[in-house]
Amino acid sequence: MAKPLDLEEQEQLDELKHFWKQYGDLITWALIAVLGAFAAWNGYQYWQRSQAAQGAVMYDEIERAAQSGDSARIDRALADMKDRFGSTIYASQAGLLAARAYYDKGNLEASSSALKWVAEKASDEGYQAVAKLRLAGLLLEKKDYAAALQQLSGSFPNDFVALAADRRGDILAAQGKKAEAKAEYEKAYKGLDERAEYRRLVEFKLNALGVDPTAGQDKPTTAASNAGVKP
Repeated sequence: MAKPLDLEEQEQLDELKHFWKQYGDLITWALIAVLGAFAAWNGYQYWQRSQAAQGAVMYDEIERAAQSGDSARIDRALADMKDRFGSTIYASQAGLLAARAYYDKGNLEASSSALKWVAEKASDEGYQAVAKLRLAGLLLEKKDYAAALQQLSGSFPNDFVALAADRRGDILAAQGKKAEAKAEYEKAYKGLDERAEYRRLVEFKLNALGVDPTAGQDKPTTAASNAGVKP
């Protein structure tokens, strides 16, 4: 037999009923929203993992096609990759790989098209920067200087700022604009790490324009010179 509620317990029960009547619907909908968001997040994570896994398989297909030099096969695989897995990192990598394969086959138009897609659609700004730099180089090779400079006109991630300046220097030098080229090469030289091997190449380009970027820098001293001994 159930024990009857005393007066205090009855009051607490009445308060709980009143609270639930007033806020029950709000609590219920809040819980539904939270659980729905959790389920959606899990579903999105699963979708991303699935896309990445399938994108990796498709990238392997493009890599094999590139190694075999089968341009038609690259065309099909790259189109499928862009259509189905365009938001994945593998799609950006595949675009750069295909661009290189097309270039090696002498198909500059297809190479340009692949690079443009990566530059515009890649989800990672690093891949976008690489594509822009390579596309600018390809356009420089075609002597389309205005279009090449246009690729380098926007902002770049910090790690690519110096490389973009160097490429602008190449384009300006090819146009015979030595003063402008020198300014860009100097930006590149200053922006590159002192230990970077590429910095030597930029130094060589500046030397060719009659500039010594190391002039005025302190030279390292040796123990022999400090002691006044001739080497």
